[in-house]
Amino acid sequence: MHMKRHLSRLLAFVLVVCLGFLTAAPTIAAPVSVTGNYSQDTVAVINSLREALQVPDDSPERVAAQAEAKRLISDFASRYRRDPALAKLTSFTTMRTALNSLAGHYTSYPNRPVPQKMKDRLEQEFKQAEMALQRGG
Repeated sequence: MHMKRHLSRLLAFVLVVCLGFLTAAPTIAAPVSVTGNYSQDTVAVINSLREALQVPDDSPERVAAQAEAKRLISDFASRYRRDPALAKLTSFTTMRTALNSLAGHYTSYPNRPVPQKMKDRLEQEFKQAEMALQRGG
C-alpha cells in the first residue's frame, strides 16, 4: 500500500511534467496576460500582435498565433472597455479600432491570412497608439 502511494505520486508528477512540455511547445512568444496596468498592457498587446502578424502565412504556427491573438484581444477588451476614464484617451480609441478590425478579420475569415493592406493599417494604428501613450493619452 505504501509503495502504491509513492507510485501514484510519481505518475502524477510525470504527467504534470509531460503536460508542461506539451503546452510549452514552440510558440510565437510567451503568452501575454493583461495585468491591469493600462499603459504596460497596451504596449505588450501591440508587441504581441505585431509578432503574430509577422508569422508567415504558410507556417504551421499561424493557427496558434491567431488563437493567441484572439485571446489577447478578448482579454484586453474585457478588461478596459468599461473604464470611462480610458474611453476618452486617444490611445484607447485607436487600440479599440485596431483590435476590432483584426478580431473581425479573424472571425469572418479564420482560414485566410491577414491582407497586407490591413497589416499596414494596423501598424499605423499601433504607432499612433504608442505615440498617444507617450504623450500621456
